[in-house]
Amino acid sequence: MKRISHWIDGRIVEGTSGNTAPVYDPATGEQAAEVDLASVAEVDRAIAVAEAAAPEWRATSLSKRAEILFRMRELVDANRKEIAAFLTAEHGKVPSDALGEVARGLENIEFACGIPHLLKGGYSEQAANGVDVYSIRQPLGVVAGITPFNFPAMVPMWMFANALACGNTFILKPSEKDPSASLFIAELLASAGLPSGCFNVVQGDKVAVDRLLEHPTVKAVSFVGSTPIAKYVYETGTANGKRVQALGGAKNHMLVLADADLDMAADAAISAAYGSSGERCMAISVVLAADSIADDLVAKLAERIPGVVVGPGSDSASEMGPLITAEHRDKVEGYIAGAGAEGATVVVDGRRSDGSAGYFVDPTLIDNVTPGMKCYDDEIFGPVLSVVRVKGYEDGVAMINANPFANGTAIYTRDGGAARQFQFDIEVGMVGVNVPIPVPVSYYSFGGWKASLFGDTHMYGPEGINFYTRGKVVTSRWPDPATSSINLGFPETR
Repeated sequence: MKRISHWIDGRIVEGTSGNTAPVYDPATGEQAAEVDLASVAEVDRAIAVAEAAAPEWRATSLSKRAEILFRMRELVDANRKEIAAFLTAEHGKVPSDALGEVARGLENIEFACGIPHLLKGGYSEQAANGVDVYSIRQPLGVVAGITPFNFPAMVPMWMFANALACGNTFILKPSEKDPSASLFIAELLASAGLPSGCFNVVQGDKVAVDRLLEHPTVKAVSFVGSTPIAKYVYETGTANGKRVQALGGAKNHMLVLADADLDMAADAAISAAYGSSGERCMAISVVLAADSIADDLVAKLAERIPGVVVGPGSDSASEMGPLITAEHRDKVEGYIAGAGAEGATVVVDGRRSDGSAGYFVDPTLIDNVTPGMKCYDDEIFGPVLSVVRVKGYEDGVAMINANPFANGTAIYTRDGGAARQFQFDIEVGMVGVNVPIPVPVSYYSFGGWKASLFGDTHMYGPEGINFYTRGKVVTSRWPDPATSSINLGFPETR
């Protein structure tokens, strides 16, 4: 049985806790490996190694850090297929989806390559007589990232690229469900010339998470996952004096107005709802359809679903793969079963009854959904698209703004005025106008509002640079010693 271990101080380190977890191939349901789960002592070792490496890495010039990141960029680019293969094997993503994940993660490394420019401070000459003032940003020290199963390559790149570029050392705690990509990334960073100890991987479960949140040496924690865990990470980390950014769950709505191109809207909804099997926090899970076009739109959605090819990533024809675990498959199927009992209409039922292997749920479409139904209120995190019928723009905006989640949203319309008003009115962190999955490019920042984000800072981009650094302002004067005198008054600038 393949064994997946930790990466500490520049090498693979086998676990000593005696605790392991199975890693499955979701397409077959068969166990493919086992992963070591770190003990408190093993997490402490990784933290100590990162702490020891921090002073030298902080002192490394910006140009040298950029050079290493440029080499990492080339290595990730050259090994796209290898990284994607890990994602297909352990997460179940089809190759096109896995390669897309790697590409979007790579953008964040490319952004971090500009660190000499990104860390330029400000300078004010002659702020007072003979006094100059300038600002600088400096690294925090040891920082950590706790990442989810659904993007085991991209989300770590959201975090470590900026963290390392800013001069921090980094500890990654990936999901134990698909941990192999993290070790391959560690090997690439070492090949790029990153000094040993600057990037460490501890495989683990709640024991590892809690130790990272409690240990005084860890200065900041980045997290992506479900809202209950994000809230726990934020509250626990901040209670221990850490800087925390914790991204939670979502219930993303697409508002389709009566003037929209319905074929384009249907194509977009299918893509955004069923890509990555719906296991992404930016998936469109609710279509708000204006009453006058709702029947036509539902018909167009239903006629497209049979064309989605569901199968293992090993089959080049597959467009959508399985869910991550049998337990999650059963949970998603439970929402489908409950929707009809609550009064919704299951137009296309994706539950399989043929006993086929793997954790597959086919694309599902549910109509006549209303708030208060579990299939509307909860984040299903699977290939289930709900249709809610609304009177029009005002009704749709009110429903989106009333939802406790506020990660992403989209509007489909040909009316520029309505689109402009939508981005002004809507209380959501990421907005798409005729774009179904408005994930920001790497030089902006990613994050929602309300129950989709805990903390003050969004992830990656400019806000990521700020998160992994702290500001310092220096006020300097070089006067003639002969002019020195005692003055107990408040300092003046005029």
